[in-house]
Amino acid sequence: MADSQSLITLNIGSQTVSMGMFSRSKDGGLILKKYETTTILADPAAEMTRLSQVKLAVGELSSRLGVSKVNVDYAISGQSVFTRFVKLPMLGDDDLEQLVAFEAQQHVPFPINEVVWDWQLLESSGAEKEVVLVAIKADALDELNNCVREAELGTNLVDTSPMALANAFRYSYGELEESCLLIDIGARTSNLIYIEGKRIFTRSIAIGGAAVTSAISKEYGVSYSEAESQKLTNGMVALDTRHTSRMDELTGALATCIRTALNRMPAEIARTTNFFRSQHGGSAPQRVFIAGGGANLVNIGEFFQEKLRLPVEFFNPLKRISVGQGVDVDKISAQAHQIGELVGLALRSIDKAPIAIDLVPEVVQAEREDKRRRPFLIGAAAIILGAFGLLYVANSMKASDAQAKVSEVKERNKVLTRSAKPIERQAKRAEWLEDFSDQLVAAHEGQRYWLEMVDDFKQRFGDTHVWVTDFSPVVDFVPGNANVTELVRGDFASQAYGTSSLTDLKLEQPKFLPGGRPNSRYVAPMINAVRVKGLWRGANGASTVNDLVKKLTTDSKFFTLEIEVKDGKKTEVRELTTDEYLENSSMLKDGEYAASYSLIIPLKQPIELD
Repeated sequence: MADSQSLITLNIGSQTVSMGMFSRSKDGGLILKKYETTTILADPAAEMTRLSQVKLAVGELSSRLGVSKVNVDYAISGQSVFTRFVKLPMLGDDDLEQLVAFEAQQHVPFPINEVVWDWQLLESSGAEKEVVLVAIKADALDELNNCVREAELGTNLVDTSPMALANAFRYSYGELEESCLLIDIGARTSNLIYIEGKRIFTRSIAIGGAAVTSAISKEYGVSYSEAESQKLTNGMVALDTRHTSRMDELTGALATCIRTALNRMPAEIARTTNFFRSQHGGSAPQRVFIAGGGANLVNIGEFFQEKLRLPVEFFNPLKRISVGQGVDVDKISAQAHQIGELVGLALRSIDKAPIAIDLVPEVVQAEREDKRRRPFLIGAAAIILGAFGLLYVANSMKASDAQAKVSEVKERNKVLTRSAKPIERQAKRAEWLEDFSDQLVAAHEGQRYWLEMVDDFKQRFGDTHVWVTDFSPVVDFVPGNANVTELVRGDFASQAYGTSSLTDLKLEQPKFLPGGRPNSRYVAPMINAVRVKGLWRGANGASTVNDLVKKLTTDSKFFTLEIEVKDGKKTEVRELTTDEYLENSSMLKDGEYAASYSLIIPLKQPIELD
C-alpha cells in the first residue's frame, strides 16, 4: 500500500501503460521505489476496445504496485492532444491571459467549449513572447479519466507525454548547452522534442511502431498480432546491403521491410528541424537521443546515426534519480529509456519541472474548487453557530434590558442571514454535483454494459467460415415487423463533422410538453435487439450461422431468442423462429467467395434511450 508521501505517476501510451512510485529524497530529489509496465494491443482495427484495455491495464498496474484510493499524476500520448507554439506581441502581463484565450480560439481546431486546454509561457530570446497551447477533446479526456477512476485512483494532474519528457530531459541533461533532439518513438506516433537551453519545441508525427507492424502484416499477409510478434522476436533495422547479406534470407527480408517503413521518419525530422530554425529561431540539433518502446528495435540507433549524421544515444531519465531496493535493476536498466514520462510527472511534485501543463477534466476541476471553498464554508458555519451562542448567553444575563437586546438581535440576524446565503448556494451546488456525478456513473455503466456485450458476442459468435461485417443496435424491435429502426445512421461515417451519428427517431409522444412540463404519456425508446450482418462460405456456412445463433443465445447472458408476446391480457413467452430472426441469407453462387446474411437477435435486458 502506498503511503501518503509517495508520488504515483502513470503514463497512458498507445501500446504501453506504465506506473511508477516515487518518494522525495533528503536532498530534494527523487527516489524510484517501484515500477511496473504492461502492454495493450495497438492494432488500429481494435480501436473500439482500446478504452476497456486501458481500464484493465491501469487496474492491473495499481494492483501490482499495491496502490488504491490515492491521487495520481498521469500523462496522455501526444497523438491525443493538439499542440501549437504561438508567438505573441510584447504586452503587459495583465493583457497576456486575454490574448492567449483569443489565440486559443483561433488555433484550436475544435469549438473551445468542447475542449480542455492549458498554456505555458516559454523562454524567448526575441522581442516577441512565445506560449505553447495544448488542448484535448473534453469527451476523450473524460473517457481516459474514467479508466483511472475505475481502478480506484483519483486524479491529481494531467500532463502530455511530450511535455513530461521535456521536463525529464531538462532535469537529467541540464548541463548541455548545444541544441538536442529527443526522438520518442511510440506505437502510433513519434514525438520530436527540440531542446536548446531553455527553449523547447515539440511536434508529433504519425510514424511509429504500429506503422512498422502494419508494413510487416501487409508484406507477409499475416495478422497484425502475428506481425507484432515477429517484430518483437526477430525484428531489426537493416543498415545496408552488406549488413543484410550476412543474414539468412527471411531475417534479411524482414529487416529490409522494417527499414522501408522507417524511411519516412528522417525526412519528417529534417522538415521539422527546418521549421524549428526558421520560425522559432532555434539551432540545428548537435546531439540526438532516442526513447520510447520503438527504440527497442535492434540497430535503431545506428539507423538514425546513418540518416541524420549525428551522434545518437539512448535517453536516460534516471541520471539524477535514485533507485530503491524494491526495483528490479536489470529490468529498469533495459527499460530506462521508456520511463521518461513517469520521471517528468514526478518532477512536477517537487517543483523541478519548468513546463507545467495541466489538462484536468471538468469534474476534477469542480472537485478542486469545492475543496478550496470547504474551509471557508466550515468557518462561516462556525461563526454563525458561535454568534447564536453568544446571543443566547447575552440575552439570558441581561433579561432586564430585553427590549434593547431584541433590536440588537434583529440587526445581527440580518448580518447572519447575509452570511447564510453563500452557504445555501454552495449546498445547492453540492446537490447539483451529486446529480451530475449520478448521470456520469449511469452513462459509464451503460457504456461498460455495451462493451461487455460486444466482448461476449465476439467470444461466442466465431467460426472460420463466418464473418461479421456490421453490429448495430436496433430500437423497439417487434418480430414480424419489416420496418426495423437502427439506432446508428448507416451513412454517419460520411457525414460532416458535428453531425449526430444517431437515427432521428420518430416518437409518438414528446418527452416534454410546451412550457417544459414532463409528458406523462412519454415512453422512452428501447434498444431491445442488435442487427448482425456478415458473410459465410463453405458447404455448411449457412447452417453454421444458425448453429452460432443457437450457441450464442443458449450460453450468453446478453442475447436470447425468447420473447414476450401479448395476447389480449395474457403474456406468453415463446422462441423466435428462424424466419423471424434471420432476415436474409443469400445463396453462395459459382465464382463467389462468400454469401451474405443478416440477423436480428433480441437482448435479454433492453437498454433505455433517455
